Amino acid sequence: MISIVNGTSTHSLIAGTKESLSQAINFYTNILGLNVHSENDDLTYLSNEDNKMIVKIKLDPKTGLSTAAVHDRREEIISKLNVIDWRSLDTTNVFKVESLVALIETLSTYKYTLQITPNELYPNEVYCVDPLGYIVGFTACEEPLTLVPPLQKSNPKFEGTSNLMSTSGSQSRAVEENKQVRRNIAVMTSGGDSQGMNAAVRAVVRATIFRGCKAFVIREGYSGLVKGGPEYIKQTYWQDVRGFLSEGGTNIGTARCMEFKERWGRLLGCKHLIEAGIDGLIVCGGDGSLTGADLFRHEWPSLIRELKDKGEITPEQYEKHKHLYICGMVGSIDNDMAMTDSTIGGYSALERICRAIDYIDATASSHSRAFVVEVMGRHCGWLALMAGIATSADYILIPEKPASSKDWKDQMCDIVGKHRAKGKRKTIVIVAEGAITSELKPISSDEVKNVLVDRLGLDTRITVLGHVQRGGTAVAYDRILATLQGVEAVKAILELTPDVSSPLIAIDENKICCKPLVEAVKITKSVAAAIEAQDFEKAMSLRDHEFKEHLANFMAMNSAVHEKPTLPVEKRKKIAIVNIGAPAGGMNSAVYAMATYCMSRGHTPYAIHNGFAGLSRHESVKLMNWIDIEGWNSIGGSEIGTNRQTPDDTDIGMIAHYFEKYQFDGLIIVGGFEAFVSLEQLERSRAMYPAFRIPMVLIPATISNNVPGTEYSLGADTCLNSLMEYCDIVKQSASATRGTAFVVDVQGGNSGYIATYAALISGAQASYVPEEGIQLAQLENDINSLRESFSIEREMTKSGKLIIKSSNASKVLTPHVLSDIINAESHGEFDTKTAIPGHVQQGGLPSPIDRARGDRFAIKAVQFIEEHDLSDLRYVLDFPDDDKKIMNTAAVLGVKSSRLKFTSIRHLYDFETELGRRMPKKIHWGNTREIADRLVGRTRI
Repeated sequence: MISIVNGTSTHSLIAGTKESLSQAINFYTNILGLNVHSENDDLTYLSNEDNKMIVKIKLDPKTGLSTAAVHDRREEIISKLNVIDWRSLDTTNVFKVESLVALIETLSTYKYTLQITPNELYPNEVYCVDPLGYIVGFTACEEPLTLVPPLQKSNPKFEGTSNLMSTSGSQSRAVEENKQVRRNIAVMTSGGDSQGMNAAVRAVVRATIFRGCKAFVIREGYSGLVKGGPEYIKQTYWQDVRGFLSEGGTNIGTARCMEFKERWGRLLGCKHLIEAGIDGLIVCGGDGSLTGADLFRHEWPSLIRELKDKGEITPEQYEKHKHLYICGMVGSIDNDMAMTDSTIGGYSALERICRAIDYIDATASSHSRAFVVEVMGRHCGWLALMAGIATSADYILIPEKPASSKDWKDQMCDIVGKHRAKGKRKTIVIVAEGAITSELKPISSDEVKNVLVDRLGLDTRITVLGHVQRGGTAVAYDRILATLQGVEAVKAILELTPDVSSPLIAIDENKICCKPLVEAVKITKSVAAAIEAQDFEKAMSLRDHEFKEHLANFMAMNSAVHEKPTLPVEKRKKIAIVNIGAPAGGMNSAVYAMATYCMSRGHTPYAIHNGFAGLSRHESVKLMNWIDIEGWNSIGGSEIGTNRQTPDDTDIGMIAHYFEKYQFDGLIIVGGFEAFVSLEQLERSRAMYPAFRIPMVLIPATISNNVPGTEYSLGADTCLNSLMEYCDIVKQSASATRGTAFVVDVQGGNSGYIATYAALISGAQASYVPEEGIQLAQLENDINSLRESFSIEREMTKSGKLIIKSSNASKVLTPHVLSDIINAESHGEFDTKTAIPGHVQQGGLPSPIDRARGDRFAIKAVQFIEEHDLSDLRYVLDFPDDDKKIMNTAAVLGVKSSRLKFTSIRHLYDFETELGRRMPKKIHWGNTREIADRLVGRTRI
């Protein structure tokens, strides 16, 4: 007897005819709740959602039984019922199910003859003959020979396919989650394509299957919904979305559909959804697509009633599909949807723009030229604004803040002229395609160029980026956003009730959340209406707070030393900035923003070079000059130098001496865990050293993202982008050679953040992190899963596999040792190699996210210093260092869920830090690990 009660196993069957093959597929899907992973003319794979049990059915007329032979065999076995034990007649496979009683009742309903042992009153096992003539058994026990207590029979209702297969770990939790509701869920992409849509489709499909529901895709957006039929509305299986993560655009297609704007088109869409049995719809698109989705749900009761009255659907269909559950996901490169900080594709498009401007910047500087760069954004200037911040552009033109035809020309020439007068060799002006004057007259790139040529005599070129902004694969952030939002959308669909309005899956800072879809669409459309009505103040008020904050920051940094400072002399301060720890993307952006914002306010910015060691040993303090830091926003590493030594490691007394000498009024530290410890040491020394009685802020910057008090550190996004590109290339190599898995060793210290998110964005089969270590039982399970995956995908493309290992997950199981172990246990079914990206993870150009957040965080830090004044306590003998208000003036600036907040270093150090492990006590990415495992079918032990 082959037991499939525990572990991952494959059950191989042979069908002699297509008829028996079809009957077998129906048996194992309808009775056991398995899903079809892949099928072709002669080979079908079925499995449960976590791939713990796989049934492989091969069509082979030569070795399989004919229909008549199956009938004869079944009759022969049934004739021996109550005479001999069926298990003695053949090798028997035993499956573990959740409820044996419910299965017995289901099999009896379908008229299967059963042999129940030991008896019907105390059922322990049940056996029947499947449509191929095989004897199969079922049990609810981990050990089939152990009797279960007597159970009272129930009378459950079965609708469609039942999911009775029970497994351990996350899959059993999925069964529990889905006892209440099961829906057939479809996903479509609509409107303009954006990078990350494929990741969203993959997440929706796999999350739907994981939760025990059927997944469908609607091809070609609303056009496919109106056309209907299996060509456009297709059930989708686990393996169908393999490789989607690393592909740009949308593989299920998108199209503009005028028909759906008419009621007759929506009526056809309603009919086609009902014919397919779909009752949940997830739409990924822009405001137009989501407006259509909301209207569709609003009209659904009248549409379905009209179909019933016309006789186009049955009364049964009418009752079953009375309600349509809709959820929206925003896929748009313009990032123009209200009530969400980011849309899927926005940061990928921004990355294309920033990379192009970085290239343009070099040639512009070489020839002392001006470039006018036109970017997308008809009604929203987000791309132009963020690109302006990330690349330190001289001027931007966006629809939300227009000026008169004369004013914008005067303003632009004034700013560009002052920048040139200060020694800047290049000029970058970014124009949103929807840029207008206050009279609603469009501003073209040619017009901007002519102004620069005619008024300033600049050698000017135009670059229109166009659809390059939509192209290519999604950046790490968009893969993460699309994946997490896709999983949340499925959850929302299953939790919706008829009386709840359709949700929009949004993100606030770092928190995925649900917002009212109709309200978000209404506000978004109100912005365009306000601009059309020339009410620009209202249009700006309707934009999210982050948009307004970024615009104010850009204007402040852009004025720098060229305009009169905004603060009176008595409020101006001397503020220093220092980098501590390993270099991270965004450090230079933070220094640049701090310096330029200080200049615009009237503060004096100082840079402490080479960390606290440089200060104590070499008095490495330098006043920052505008032209010296020009272009730093786009540079990786740390231009002012950095090291890991803390004040206590060097000479804290000498550090205090120099603080006193330069009369610093505030300090900004940018760095990782060493910077965190440094801030604590300075705060603790305030009683002894008056020089430290100043506001001090830490901006977390480390690829490990292990600083207490924040869920995001500068450099982490840049690192993930580097790893994403590296893993995509490695996976491509693994796919090309077929049957190859790579163990990728990533950095992160004792933090599993990088390994977790690298696994999520690359679709790795498993990831090992320091928080969990590498358990041998888990490793064995993962190797078994790899074997099964390679077995299923043997004839498929894109079959390369990745295993992500954090360097500190195990000091014994190094990447090479781990690779050797997996190779030894693979039984020759696949090869394993290693890939070690090393310090590539820390280098390269900073991502647009790290640039923009570095600017934002630095300006927030300066504002924090402006708001807190300890000058009255600077030299008092009895310094109240235990006063909470005073302790709060030494803080960590971090993203926590949906908020950006300052948290006292004293509180974080004393209550939220594991010093020995250099980690926060609370791990905020634990749920993401579970999602990453679910979406690749990994079973956790």
